[in-house]
Amino acid sequence: MSKKRKNTSPSGKKKGGISTLLIKVFERKPGEELTHKQVCELVDARDPATRQMVFDSLNRLVESSVLKRTNHFTFSLGKNNSLFEGIIQLTQRGSGFVVCEGEEKDIFIAPQNIGQALNGDSVKVRVFKKGPKRDEGAIVEIKERARTQFVGTLQFNQKGALLIPDNNRVSTEIQITKENLNGARDGEKVLVKIIAWPKSAGIPYGEVSSVIGIPGTNDTEMLSILYNQGIDPIFPQAVINEAEFVPINLDSKEIESRRDFRAITTFTIDPLDARDFDDAISFRKLDNGHFEIGVHIADVSHYVRPGSAMDTEALRRSNSVYLVDRVVPMLPEQLSNIACSLRPNEDKYTFSAVFEIDTSGKVFTEWFGKTAIHSDRRFTYEEAQEIIEGKEGDFKEEILIIDKIAKILRKARLKQGALSIESEEMRFKLDEKGNPKEVLIKTSKDAHKLVEEFMLLANRHVATYLSKPKKGKDLFPMIYRVHDVPDPAKIQLFAVFIEKFGYKLDLQNPAKIAQNLNALFEDVRFKNEYSLIQTMAIRSMAKAAYDTVNIGHYGLAFQYYSHFTSPIRRYADLVVHRILQEELTNQKHRYGNDLSEICKKISKNERKASEAERESTKYFQTLFVLDHIGEVFSGTISGIAEHGMFVRMDENHCEGMVAMLDIPGDRFYFDMEKFRIVGAKTKKEYNFGDKVQVLVQQVNPRKRQIDLELVPAP
Repeated sequence: MSKKRKNTSPSGKKKGGISTLLIKVFERKPGEELTHKQVCELVDARDPATRQMVFDSLNRLVESSVLKRTNHFTFSLGKNNSLFEGIIQLTQRGSGFVVCEGEEKDIFIAPQNIGQALNGDSVKVRVFKKGPKRDEGAIVEIKERARTQFVGTLQFNQKGALLIPDNNRVSTEIQITKENLNGARDGEKVLVKIIAWPKSAGIPYGEVSSVIGIPGTNDTEMLSILYNQGIDPIFPQAVINEAEFVPINLDSKEIESRRDFRAITTFTIDPLDARDFDDAISFRKLDNGHFEIGVHIADVSHYVRPGSAMDTEALRRSNSVYLVDRVVPMLPEQLSNIACSLRPNEDKYTFSAVFEIDTSGKVFTEWFGKTAIHSDRRFTYEEAQEIIEGKEGDFKEEILIIDKIAKILRKARLKQGALSIESEEMRFKLDEKGNPKEVLIKTSKDAHKLVEEFMLLANRHVATYLSKPKKGKDLFPMIYRVHDVPDPAKIQLFAVFIEKFGYKLDLQNPAKIAQNLNALFEDVRFKNEYSLIQTMAIRSMAKAAYDTVNIGHYGLAFQYYSHFTSPIRRYADLVVHRILQEELTNQKHRYGNDLSEICKKISKNERKASEAERESTKYFQTLFVLDHIGEVFSGTISGIAEHGMFVRMDENHCEGMVAMLDIPGDRFYFDMEKFRIVGAKTKKEYNFGDKVQVLVQQVNPRKRQIDLELVPAP
């Protein structure tokens, strides 16, 4: 019996895509002319069907000017020889898009042309087809891996095991030989490091780095979310050792070198479950009728010195990560919860922005510098809110005056063009086992806005002080928190969205978009759709980021803005503290061109943290809804896509998906132009904001999915 020949088709998965493969063949032999026969030999195309496939692909590359034809069967590298570098973003369907800095259009990569690239990798791509909306290309080189460690579940086989990745944008499984399992067992969730990916292999080989646990437990799933984003929940031993030597008691000589605020009324206002207090407010009346209000920030820079193990690790993390049931801090607890935390009735080192201000919110003088404070009282937001609403309490007069000034500052910001976005956060009340027993929606009240306005005041004034040209001084590198103007296409889409509710947004004058949005928010503030409209408005905005090039902050309407007020949980603030101290003491600024790289790193890590936090919320949503399978809820259509509609249930605020194929009564399709779902025969429409009845059909916590089914309204 003849043996079955192994499939060596260049279009097969093991070869990574025929266009990519053929381009690489010619790139290895630049300037040479290759015949069809030579190319087939180089790509191991043996059978007639495969050889014809190679010939057809060569002809397509000639049409795209990637190759040029010498004669009917001879080819060489063509004029369209432009290479681009960028970051590849893979979709759940297996295709990808390469985002190139400075290029308006993304480059589409078909699944067969991705090769061994993984989501987030820095790649080189060669475009072989120009298009009006986007070009199409093939990956020809992987410049840098975004990550080499992946989380998933082990599935044992004869060779050892396969890792089935949790993240559906990881486009490959990973083979683990028996000797590289390191004690891991079938069905366990593990962290695996890629150790090799031969060119001839369809999938990479890996080694188990650590066992996370049994899938389905909260602890395992939270750790999986963190590892999936490249966030390490464990500090290196060198960092822990360094943190243990941080003194808790203040040094009297150090206090003498600082401005002493310990005798001045000072308090903190934070969430009920807060463990690190990085900002405090001091208040005193001045003889001229004005007030001195100090914004005091934990002086992390006193303890975390540049180049130390703690500093290196803080930059690597860039920020603290807040999951539903835990916090992964940027700094060890010895600092974040003890030494640096502005706990009540304890003396602490701080870095402060102090303002002389009147009841109209006018700032007469400002002072920045190192201080020492003593917090007299720790308020929760709820306690401060009760005082604002009339209840008796500690420091009532001070809180009411500060609140009055905060309201004036906020009004002035909005008048200058700031967006009136009120944060809304989904929180869970957990039982003793850590499972969700209640969903809570936290909204901003006056107490939150009081703190927010004075943090904004400090951030803006610090940024302005460090950024405005000074006579006889050169400008120096600075970290800004920037927010670009909205993308017209996204705002247009938002306008289509709100039309479903009967509202119109004037887009004729881009300078008035913020003003018109604020008017819309005010109009719908007490209506059911307010939360949904505000959420969609936020999604239509550009994402804020860190940069050394100042383009201003559109959402806040500030020309200069930086982050100064949270160095316990954000590395950007720690850097700004160092720059400010250098400027105040006429020291040479240490940060040069590397500040731009720091901005890129912390912006990227901020996005990872946000994604981890969102996934954590989705997971706990599925746990909460798990007890309600088979129940019917009223809901609102919160999203529409090709594969179906998202519905947010009104009672518990959890969101699930009604698949397009499961919508009853007709064959429905997605109308991209008007962003609606339409029945082919009945012409029945489903739009954003429509009220529907849904039944919880299936819940999958591992996939973070809630499957819903439409039911007739009663």
